[in-house]
Amino acid sequence: MPAAKTNSKFMAPITPDTILAEVIGAKPIPRTEIVKKIWAYIKKNNLQDKKNKRMINGDVKLTAVFGGKKQVSMFEIAKFIGKHAK
Repeated sequence: MPAAKTNSKFMAPITPDTILAEVIGAKPIPRTEIVKKIWAYIKKNNLQDKKNKRMINGDVKLTAVFGGKKQVSMFEIAKFIGKHAK
């Protein structure tokens, strides 16, 4: 079997803006690593909703990343990464 090709778009480092950098740091990293760091931040700060684990409750930093929304679905996180990283 041939080796699986990695999607270079996902592996290309992107630079977070100042709002996202508050959560994950300012160093350019791949989109996949940004998602991992956001989830680590959510777990560390206990921001997953207790009743509905699919929902993320934003603290001050994440609410800024989420465009002012206090709560978002875990499926919306990728949409916000695109708005805060180039």
